[in-house]
Amino acid sequence: MLETSEHINQIFLILFAIALIIIVAVVLLFVTFNNRKNKLVQEQLETKLNNQKRQHKLELNALRAQMNPHFVHNSLNAIQYYIQLNEVEKSEDYLAKFSKLMRLFFEYSRKQTISLENELQLLNKYLEIEKLRFEEGLNYNVEVDTKLDIEDLFLPPMILQPILENAINHGIFHKEGQGILELKCVYVNDTVFKIEVVDNGIGINRARELSKNKKKTHTEHSSFVLEERLLLLKESNNWDIDFTILDRSETQENQTGTRVVLIFKDVENEH
Repeated sequence: MLETSEHINQIFLILFAIALIIIVAVVLLFVTFNNRKNKLVQEQLETKLNNQKRQHKLELNALRAQMNPHFVHNSLNAIQYYIQLNEVEKSEDYLAKFSKLMRLFFEYSRKQTISLENELQLLNKYLEIEKLRFEEGLNYNVEVDTKLDIEDLFLPPMILQPILENAINHGIFHKEGQGILELKCVYVNDTVFKIEVVDNGIGINRARELSKNKKKTHTEHSSFVLEERLLLLKESNNWDIDFTILDRSETQENQTGTRVVLIFKDVENEH
């Protein structure tokens, strides 16, 4: 009987030890899991915060890239030139367009998204000013696919204008004869639309050769800002924008200039 009691006590102690080990193991697993979970949450928060900081920095750089001091300087010089020629009506028209464009720059730079309609409004104002400056040296055309609902399509602000500026100042500016710039907004399907910027300037390859021995140019800076911003927007899962740029001479015989293509995909509905 005594041996049976001792045997039961031993079994009880063994079971108690096993239960204690299991409890300790569960506690350790819970603590480990909780710590890893907290660490993962912390890392996600830090990543999100860093992405937000990068995004704000890129937006500021994008605004600086848009507010190219050369463009502002050239525009003010053109206004002064018309005033000196006593062409009051032309100088007033130039100044009104320039003032409107500056207001739109600052208004749209504070937004997370703008409609394609508003973006085109800004781009048309910009092209009108460049046309006044270059006169017959620049001709441009804006085409919008009738299938696109430009009031209901949205994109990040400060994406397209630096592309137009690069095409004009680093492609068409160095070209002999009339420069032609085309901006096309194309319907692809219900969740995708495409924007093309095509010019007949000297081409991106030649433009890079001209700036090779110079300090970092505005073109290189704004292109870098644009590409990094598009990458960050894609990483955020809020936007899916494909960006390609090529020299037209590489794909079309007897053609010069640059073609830039942006494909905007609706992230929420593309699947």
